[in-house]
Amino acid sequence: MKSNCIIPERYAPRLDSYDTQRAIELIKVVFRDALCDALTLKRVSAPLFVREDSGLNDNLNGYERPVSFDVPSVGTEAQVVHSLAKWKRLALKRYGFYEGRGLYTDMNAIRRDEDVDNIHSVYVDQWDWEKIIRREDRNLGFLFENVRRIVGAIVRTNDAVKKAFPVLDAKIDPEVSFISSQELEDMYPDLTPKEREAAYVKTHRTAFISGIGGKLRSGKPHDGRAPDYDDWDLNGDILVWNDVLGIPFELSSMGIRVDETSLARQLELAGCPERAELYFHKMLLAGELPLTMGGGIGQSRLCMLMMQTAHIGEVQASVWDRETLDLCAERGVKLL
Repeated sequence: MKSNCIIPERYAPRLDSYDTQRAIELIKVVFRDALCDALTLKRVSAPLFVREDSGLNDNLNGYERPVSFDVPSVGTEAQVVHSLAKWKRLALKRYGFYEGRGLYTDMNAIRRDEDVDNIHSVYVDQWDWEKIIRREDRNLGFLFENVRRIVGAIVRTNDAVKKAFPVLDAKIDPEVSFISSQELEDMYPDLTPKEREAAYVKTHRTAFISGIGGKLRSGKPHDGRAPDYDDWDLNGDILVWNDVLGIPFELSSMGIRVDETSLARQLELAGCPERAELYFHKMLLAGELPLTMGGGIGQSRLCMLMMQTAHIGEVQASVWDRETLDLCAERGVKLL
């Protein structure tokens, strides 16, 4: 198997193994508190797996296979979560949250079909968050304001990390540049979506690309999104420029969630109207779930950025192909 790992020339880890663990802990504690303060969130416990027939698992792009297993004592099949996009919305109702308040979880997932490389792993760790909003908040202005709040929490955390570890000097622009995926396609019609992101984020450093999931005028979407959690007109990704790897670096996928109308429309567009019969979808279509917004923020991604590492395996424990292990060992890159 050919490795997808690339270690930049002259790269060397800035922290030793002991300080690496200290820095990871600091980032996770400081950012957690900053995020909760910015978005008014409270922590809740979250599942590692859900019932297969619940409709609660995130279908991601629609082709990824969840890790499944039988539970004989319960008489059902269970799936390890891909993310908690739909579960969180149900939890807000069950736990009695109200408008303007939300929850976050430390989400751990397995994505077995992920193409592993410097920034992708089959193990996913992120802060999954969700909060209840008003119907009049379902607009881009409200979405963008919350993006700014999240970026502010990221910058605040980075400042704390640089103060604690002066050898680190990651640069994160606090000013967010907002652009839609259609505007991006119009700007760079001859580039692929990933090439467009690189061209734009290299110049603007911190960007939010909105409108992901639906087809653009070219007939293709900017990127895939499951049809049953984000409203494709009111979502997007937060990206920053990663100086170590020289690439646009996605930190978060987020958005205002589907309501009854947008769910029905997107299920039809995605060619899966039968999902309307699943437990979660029935509740949403019947108006029994709160209107929400939410997203996921990569814990290992944030650590990579602030600790200026070249490989995600430097900040999380996972599995890697032999070529990647040999290359990293040869270059003095320690994978956890």
